[in-house]
Amino acid sequence: MGCAAIPVAPPISGACAPKGRAAPCLSVQRTLPPRILRHCWVPAASPAGREMKFPIAKNSLFAVLLRSPWWISILIAAGIVAAARLALPELYAFAFFAALPFIVIGCVAGWRQLRAPSAARVAGTLEAVRAMSWGDFSGALTDALRDDGYAVSRLTGAAADFELAKAGRISLVACKRWKAARTGVDPLRDLYDAKRVREAHECIYVATGEITDGARAFALERNIRVIHGAELANLLPRVRRR
Repeated sequence: MGCAAIPVAPPISGACAPKGRAAPCLSVQRTLPPRILRHCWVPAASPAGREMKFPIAKNSLFAVLLRSPWWISILIAAGIVAAARLALPELYAFAFFAALPFIVIGCVAGWRQLRAPSAARVAGTLEAVRAMSWGDFSGALTDALRDDGYAVSRLTGAAADFELAKAGRISLVACKRWKAARTGVDPLRDLYDAKRVREAHECIYVATGEITDGARAFALERNIRVIHGAELANLLPRVRRR
């Protein structure tokens, strides 16, 4: 529907369509009713032309289910349908729509878990990574991060080794202690302090050894992403045991 000019008030100049497209109207009146304005409204573009995303909260129900075995989500969906059939048989058909989000989450989780590396591959990758020199490991990690779309810069500080930039967000990465058999709280605290000093958005710690319970709790509390195990094997798919 086009927007005809209404000569009752001075127009607000400007096209109602994104640059490069034909505008549905060349002027919009201040007195146009909302019913008409809805036809001229164009959502604002996200920064740098990227598609707007709505991230799921890390500890939300759906986020937890995505990290859980796929069959848990399917079981919840089946429980919703069964409960509705027993309690409200006349609304049984609508129970499917209530269960649909859990079915979708179960399918997504199942697809991710199907693509996850096997235990043998994870063990082989970690063994190969531990055998690498710092130069080889840092080079492989840099290549993998750049493949994920990050701009990578090396740092000289003791707490962080790389600075990543992507979509306007800055991340610090600590990975120089990747061979440590056991990671405690201290290196995570140093990384978190470096993040605050450099005003970065997030921080990432890379390890191949065990992460202590205290370190896990600290990382969860400070929102530090710890990459190890299967996630590290996925990040470095070209690293193989020789």
